[in-house]
Amino acid sequence: MIVIKEPIEFQWDKGNIDKNQKKHEVSEKEAEEVFFDKNKIIYKDKFHSKTEDRYILIGKTNKKRLLYTVFTKRNGKLRIISSRDINRKEVKIYA
Repeated sequence: MIVIKEPIEFQWDKGNIDKNQKKHEVSEKEAEEVFFDKNKIIYKDKFHSKTEDRYILIGKTNKKRLLYTVFTKRNGKLRIISSRDINRKEVKIYA
């Protein structure tokens, strides 16, 4: 499991800044909010961590939306790769 210490800094680049909004209707701000959920669950993504360590976070936004967020750490910052609504199976993980 990964521990995220505050303050948290995020890294967005041209390749992923609008991707989640277009594909999953998740804004950058909303994707970042789940990192501050006290009940969030974080575990290593063993299937997609080939060239760098990737992690999966399941957490709630300020509006109580449950998101499944994939991220990595780069140069001390968090880079969100993907963020979407969780599915039925994933709800059980958070509950």
